[in-house]
Amino acid sequence: MEWQISEDLIAYPEAVQAMEARVAAIRAGTAPELVWLLEHPPLYTAGTSARLTDLVDPQRLPVHWTGRGGQFTYHGPGQRIAYVMLDLSRRGADLRGYVRGLEEWIIAALRELGIRGERRPGRIGIWIARDGREDKIAAIGVRVRHWIAYHGISINVAPDLAHYDGIVPCGIRASEHEPFGVTSLAVLGHAARMSDLDAALRRTFDATVGQGPVMRPAVEPCQSAPR
Repeated sequence: MEWQISEDLIAYPEAVQAMEARVAAIRAGTAPELVWLLEHPPLYTAGTSARLTDLVDPQRLPVHWTGRGGQFTYHGPGQRIAYVMLDLSRRGADLRGYVRGLEEWIIAALRELGIRGERRPGRIGIWIARDGREDKIAAIGVRVRHWIAYHGISINVAPDLAHYDGIVPCGIRASEHEPFGVTSLAVLGHAARMSDLDAALRRTFDATVGQGPVMRPAVEPCQSAPR
């Protein structure tokens, strides 16, 4: 397993191209699995389930249509992206189990920083319950090719949350009876730096995502995961 941290902002098309190359190399046995930690310049990405009606302000930021699962989300400075390129055939060939592992990874890393993140049935990502509302702090979007998983997770450390106003994040709309929003470590009053989150992600990876049984895969999945 290799870990990389990019200090500069990485353009989204450049990141996708790099992931595609790494997936091919992992399948060919010429490169190890990779966790790549980075930040993007401000942009929106649209997954395979994205609806144009959820793009509220199409002129606000660049929009990138991508093959990962999920709907619209925002990426930008102050948000930690963790792109995870793993051979799922060595981990039980269980896509749903892998996505659940990513959820548990986020929850475990936040726990180390003193933040309680939670799952919610029917809602993708990790949520924070506070003040009578529930705010999303982390998103998940996965794609799988020949049982090699890529794309991954994003966690809000201190991004400009106003950019979320240009989309309906992950298709989830707030209402009077369901007050959903987005939040970050900074909004929650946590002074964690990006490096603190990176260290927590590194410490909790093996116990949640990194380990798994070596076994022969079943039938290959569709290219886009259901998350």
